[in-house]
Amino acid sequence: MSAVAIRTPQQTPSVLRVVGERTSDARRGETTVVLPLRHAGPHEVCVRWEVRGPAHLPVVAVLGGISANRHVAASRTFAERGWWDAQGDARWLAAHRVVSIDWVGSDGTLDAPIDTADQAAALAAVLDVLGIDALDAIVGCSYGAMVGLAFATTHPARVRHLVAIAGAHRPHPFASAWRALQRNVVALGQLQCDEAQGLSLARQLAMLSYRTPEEFGARFDATPILDGGSARCASEAWLAERGAAWAQKTSATAFVRLSESIDLHEILPSSVRVPTTLVAFAEDRLVPPDDIRALAAGISAPVRLQVLHSPYGHDAFLKEPDAIAHVLARALDCCEEACA
Repeated sequence: MSAVAIRTPQQTPSVLRVVGERTSDARRGETTVVLPLRHAGPHEVCVRWEVRGPAHLPVVAVLGGISANRHVAASRTFAERGWWDAQGDARWLAAHRVVSIDWVGSDGTLDAPIDTADQAAALAAVLDVLGIDALDAIVGCSYGAMVGLAFATTHPARVRHLVAIAGAHRPHPFASAWRALQRNVVALGQLQCDEAQGLSLARQLAMLSYRTPEEFGARFDATPILDGGSARCASEAWLAERGAAWAQKTSATAFVRLSESIDLHEILPSSVRVPTTLVAFAEDRLVPPDDIRALAAGISAPVRLQVLHSPYGHDAFLKEPDAIAHVLARALDCCEEACA
């Protein structure tokens, strides 16, 4: 594996304005902050956050994929299902004070290169606003795992344990090629004055990379049919639904910049100096287990690696709640014992 350049920590961002609402069990707010973006210089951005759970509980930042947001799980105040609720067992969240953010750039207002270290700086700014000196743990999945690794590198004193699920220290070239094609499809849609269709097709391509041939073989093993003189395979309707839903809620700018952010992500494994739990999925084609093994071998702290099997490939972090709950129970229990 080629060497990776060591990056120096960013300048502390300047918090300009904080707006929020306080309730008995959850708070939401937004923080306007000047972030010194790694590839684009200082930019004023609005970071939207949510925190739930009483202050005496262990504090965990929970970070998902690029489609995740600050609403991790339902509470009395914000009763709508969160993105972790949608994937299954969320009972472990009740034992923690949970912090999460909307990704910088996810609202489409920032048209500049974004780095995972910029997301880590945004999270640090929110922790400052909330008066949280250090997190007991970060639980990051996919893109959130990359941001967690960046946070552990740039703010090692502010997190005691990192759980990184389906995320490595750099993107695999095969995965970067998938994303480059998706961005080109979006650009083609814009040229054709059909941005929504470009976004839909890009998301459909992404879904193929998130899942596996084994899943498609089990779910869509049917002979293609002729529809209006054109052949249609069994998975087309499902893919089209996923693509249309994505296009309705995501801007082209947000999709492109967050996609680029994954490809710009790169840290030196030895710069991770906090105890770490890593989870890989054997069938994952976007983040192959060998990349996570290489990360584990280089981390300069106690590390535990689990390789799980799932027909869902990269999306297994969303589709295997029992396996993930077991990993988290062990990792967070160890963290709390160490911090006691």
